[in-house]
Amino acid sequence: MRNEFVQRIISSILIAPLSFFVILKGSILFNFFIISCFIISFYEWNLMVQKINHKILGVIFLIFSFFAFYDLRNSENDESVIYIFYVIIICIFTDIGGYTFGKFLKGPKITKLSPNKTYSGVLGSYFLAFLFSLIFFEVDYFFNKINLEITIDINYFFIFFISSVSQLGDLFISYFKRTYKIKDTGIILPGHGGLLDRID
Repeated sequence: MRNEFVQRIISSILIAPLSFFVILKGSILFNFFIISCFIISFYEWNLMVQKINHKILGVIFLIFSFFAFYDLRNSENDESVIYIFYVIIICIFTDIGGYTFGKFLKGPKITKLSPNKTYSGVLGSYFLAFLFSLIFFEVDYFFNKINLEITIDINYFFIFFISSVSQLGDLFISYFKRTYKIKDTGIILPGHGGLLDRID
């Protein structure tokens, strides 16, 4: 487990800045990036599931997810990049909180759909997501500079909603991994598994 955890940290340190740069840069580079990620995710999903209705469900899930991301980044709103980073970082902290709290605190399992998911992991996901939000929201210079009009109540609602959707997406992929008896959707990301293991 320790080796996997170290690989997870190292690959995150290497991949996250590159991904953030591509998103920030936008234009053709971002479009190439998002299309490549979609193709890899589609390939992993197609390899993982066998039933045709599961394949169709996965394609709908992927098209909706990637199009929403693409549309937000390419919108005419000058603050779209900030919103994207806001969502991504919440998801990252949700994932880190769930993984670390769940691995080290363990405790009762939350559902048979994903046997590794624990109540401590869920609470850890929310805890780190809200902790990030407090830090992010209190950087007055940052918010004043981009003129984001987000009240503290709306911020808390978004944090809870985004973190919840992130965890449900993780359960969605975990259910199919358990159904088809595989640990990871791929091997492209050391310590994480496949691309689907991260974008869920």
